[in-house]
Amino acid sequence: MRLTIDHEASEPPFEQVRRQVTNAVADGTLAPGTRLPTVRALADELDLAVNTVAKAYRALEADQVIETRGRSGSFVSARGDAVAQQAQHAALAFADRMHHLGVERDEALRLVSSALDAPR
Repeated sequence: MRLTIDHEASEPPFEQVRRQVTNAVADGTLAPGTRLPTVRALADELDLAVNTVAKAYRALEADQVIETRGRSGSFVSARGDAVAQQAQHAALAFADRMHHLGVERDEALRLVSSALDAPR
């Protein structure tokens, strides 16, 4: 996802960041669990003050669009009801583990498909 700031717009820059991230989450461009750039990195990228991006991140966190995990950074929050959130967390854990193991996407999808099809 690429954010842009229109310095001529009447909408303040922090609100432009907040709106673009919210829209990207809503349309699926940013999936739950996606790590966002640090406040400082995004401020540098967009040529904004660090406090401007921090204000946008605080607003996004207040709206539960993102969650901050201390030194680990800020991530797109799991959305929906409790079951959907748990499913998203499980999917993220699986994806993280497959990435760590070096398993390719197609193989990971085959594995999870097989596991879902197995009788219970």
